Amino acid sequence: MKIQHESRNGKIYYLHALPGKNDKPKYHFSTRADGPLADQVPDGYEIYENISGQVFLRRKTPQLITDEELALVNANLQRETRDHFYQAEVKKKFIIIYEASNHSPMLKSIALSWINPDAIRKAALLATSFMAVLRFLLVEPEKRLFIAERYCFRGSVEDWIDIGCRPAPLPKVLKKYLPHLGKESMYELY
Repeated sequence: MKIQHESRNGKIYYLHALPGKNDKPKYHFSTRADGPLADQVPDGYEIYENISGQVFLRRKTPQLITDEELALVNANLQRETRDHFYQAEVKKKFIIIYEASNHSPMLKSIALSWINPDAIRKAALLATSFMAVLRFLLVEPEKRLFIAERYCFRGSVEDWIDIGCRPAPLPKVLKKYLPHLGKESMYELY
């Protein structure tokens, strides 16, 4: 069976295997189903989908953040969602929170009355782009302690800044910082 992956925005990506140097195949994903397709993911590699829905083949990396920790972040994001969409992604020792404006109310106001509100919300989510706003850094892997950082959008800085968080268990850090998402108070944290 040929390898394919459906991204979060509904596109189907196909894994291609092209001849490379020294008879080693070169792999890449494409939305086109024509050409030489791979039957399996090569050893030591995994399918990775970034926050924008693009699909890549990448080397497997050690998983420093547990699935349970990511699930905890996602569950808390569901509770804190207001007028924005949020997505969480793990990158090495970080859990990064991405934000996008929720255009659902505007779409609902111009949509026909029989269109399902959930369909409008899903369409808005698929058409939006995300920006990183908050991240949690695993600083003490043995004790599973995290600190929080926020993205600074000042022209002279534009980088992650420490927001004065002492290392703490993830539930405590989430409780303290997730309520600031989508609010002006986020930019007062430093």
